[in-house]
Amino acid sequence: MEYIRLGKSNLMISRVAMGAMSLNKVGDETLASDLLRSAYNQGINFFDTSRDNPESEKLLGDSVGDIRSSIMLATKTSAQSGAEVLSDFETSLNVMHTDTIELYQYCTDSFMPEKNGVDGIYNALNNLKQSKKVQAIGLVTETLDIAEKAINSGLYDTIQFPFSMLSSDETIQLVSLCEENDVGFIAMQPLCGGVVDNIPLAYGFLNQYENVVPLWGARSQEELDQILYFADHPPVIDEKFHSDVERIRQFFS
Repeated sequence: MEYIRLGKSNLMISRVAMGAMSLNKVGDETLASDLLRSAYNQGINFFDTSRDNPESEKLLGDSVGDIRSSIMLATKTSAQSGAEVLSDFETSLNVMHTDTIELYQYCTDSFMPEKNGVDGIYNALNNLKQSKKVQAIGLVTETLDIAEKAINSGLYDTIQFPFSMLSSDETIQLVSLCEENDVGFIAMQPLCGGVVDNIPLAYGFLNQYENVVPLWGARSQEELDQILYFADHPPVIDEKFHSDVERIRQFFS
């Protein structure tokens, strides 16, 4: 497994990260726990969830207690005020049985919380960072303009944004902007919400971008094993690869 620095957060995380948002759809608690432990045993150390999905947040916390010191936890809030951010954060700590969270993110598609904003959201996030309760703060959005503004603001350590082989040129430019500003880029929906079913092509496309960390939402051991296979045996990026990617991009354009 390859590990990289997640932007200026300085978190050293696995290039293959696990999105835990679908854990409650795996089957039952035992299967979910087994899947998480298998991911960890094969080198994955970064797991992302959300307060907006309390079942998955709880499953993650219940499954990683004895390996907590060896992994990086990320969760997020979509609270509407600074006070709500702090309340959500304390709930996440309790649910996941931890005292700190490595990456705490704000989820929004309508605005970017700013320093000293009247809503108090950014200041609450930053206070958690300054008090060492979180190591880094990030923004999660599906809105390109908000992502660009957050990257250029210098306020956030990471951006989480949809990125797959079907993404637009504007999104690819967003990846470059993150690299220029040393902002970690976390790619959600690496299979475009299930539209893409060719994992070798999807993995190879994302692996071209050294600053991108995809969140793979594996729901079975078979899916996890296939993704991890390509972590050890990256697809060859040659003329045929680029031709196959372009053919699929054109089909969905």
